[in-house]
Amino acid sequence: MQFLQHLIEFISAHYLLTTAFLVVLGLLLFTEGRKSGSAVSTQQATAMINRENAVVVDVRPKKDFAAGHIVDSINIPFDSLTTRLNELDKHKGRPLLLVCAAGQHAGGCAKQLKAAGHDKVARLSGGIGGWRADNLPLVK
Repeated sequence: MQFLQHLIEFISAHYLLTTAFLVVLGLLLFTEGRKSGSAVSTQQATAMINRENAVVVDVRPKKDFAAGHIVDSINIPFDSLTTRLNELDKHKGRPLLLVCAAGQHAGGCAKQLKAAGHDKVARLSGGIGGWRADNLPLVK
């Protein structure tokens, strides 16, 4: 409770500094969000796969991929993406849909792929867990 009171006093005494901090923080979050690709729902992901011929890149470890993955997806674990980027060069003009377990690794992978020249990169919101929750098919 004491901390909250001190925080309110600081904000009221330094409102310009607080406002500047919040603006910079918002811009940083916006910029980082754009670098990591857009997050798409499972419905948007299926549309990307079916209509735009998107390449699904599953960045989960090999054993998780083997337990169940989206049909025709490519498994490149996030910890080896840097060394295996050249495998995706043949798909440079196509949209890439990144899938991880719950969405925690796809953002960093999207940044790497955009830096490597892939323009259309999206992340599956909720990862494979969201895919399962919507009762969409997986193959083993």
